[in-house]
Amino acid sequence: MPFFEKNATVSVVSSRANGRVKQLRAAFAGQARLSEGMVAIEGDHLLDEALRSGMVLKTVFVSERREVPKSVPRGVEVLRLTDEVFASAVETRSPQGVAALMVPPVAAMDDVLRGTPLILIAAGLQDPGNLGTLVRSAEAFGATGVVVTPGTVSAWNQKALRASVGSVFRMPVVSATAEEIAGLKARGVRLLATVGFEDGETVAAQEMDFSTACALMIGNEGAGLAAEWMEMADARVTIPCPGPVESLNAAIAGSLLLYEASRQRSGR
Repeated sequence: MPFFEKNATVSVVSSRANGRVKQLRAAFAGQARLSEGMVAIEGDHLLDEALRSGMVLKTVFVSERREVPKSVPRGVEVLRLTDEVFASAVETRSPQGVAALMVPPVAAMDDVLRGTPLILIAAGLQDPGNLGTLVRSAEAFGATGVVVTPGTVSAWNQKALRASVGSVFRMPVVSATAEEIAGLKARGVRLLATVGFEDGETVAAQEMDFSTACALMIGNEGAGLAAEWMEMADARVTIPCPGPVESLNAAIAGSLLLYEASRQRSGR
């Protein structure tokens, strides 16, 4: 596949069977093998965020109705698609006319353990919007990383990616098994189970000490934290709610706890 300068004249691809178009379609569908490990992004904002965050772009796709964004570096492969072919490859109903294949960043557990770790653990989250929002909140409130367990939706899911508004490009997101998460305790990290109720063993958020190395475990939207995570926890934390609600949305609860941790740490 040839490489084009960003201001060069590019022939218009009119076949849905084009190899790069098929790769883009597979990436949007989360088919890692068919996309060769690439991640798809769509829209000017995510493209700008990816470039600002130092992501490596493989190919940029533009529809025939618009120009190549000036932010696209020289040397990046650019393909111009007919509007029909472009719409067939992306997910949104009203596409902005620009998309890209990029190399996703790879993070390891050591990346989330820098400084005094503040880690968010997504244990079985299924809603991609919740995960993306939590990744964004993690960056906003100074967390050192996000850890996802088996059964949790991918942070590169398109809805999660859009909900993170680009934070997933910069916030380390690491997949880990239960054994690896239990191993955090040996590295001085307290595991805090977030629950939606108060009992004799539960500490209110404003009374919990978040100033030392800790990890907040957020459970499944419907079932909460599974028994294995509750048993693993060093303490339970909840957000007192004076209103008549049983529990908070997972993303809201995690964001409030991250804010409280940030507040305590900034005043340390």
